[in-house]
Amino acid sequence: MNNEVNEIRISYCEKLGVIDSEPVTDSAHVAKLLYENWDKSTIGLQETFKILLLNNANKVKGTYQASTGGITGTLVDLRLLFAVVLKTASTAIILAHNHPSGTLRPSKADEELTKKIQKAGHLFDIKVLDHLIIVPTGTYYSFSDNGLL
Repeated sequence: MNNEVNEIRISYCEKLGVIDSEPVTDSAHVAKLLYENWDKSTIGLQETFKILLLNNANKVKGTYQASTGGITGTLVDLRLLFAVVLKTASTAIILAHNHPSGTLRPSKADEELTKKIQKAGHLFDIKVLDHLIIVPTGTYYSFSDNGLL
């Protein structure tokens, strides 16, 4: 009998500017970091959902692209998202996705997904610090700044 099991593998590829040595302090800092590293060739075409993985000092350990969808939405599998969060021993995360349409207003689905991730994170003592919506112009909407977190 074979006792081996499948394992999720996470790779590390250092890119200048992706890992910020200073702790993230506010939504503007996070938005700038995300926008600088977002694929500009697709930001206005299709939705992408990412998370910033943070340590206990709120320093960015890395980013993870949880899903890429279509023009009007993307699906996020919470099991895969939290597999990465747990495997990286992150203590906090910041959620982010883009709206190709340029609309900064979160949809009901955006709000529900945020609550669902926040609830799951609570079970593992992982803080969801914010959820940002980034648009092609570089402007953003912060759930935390607008009292939704």
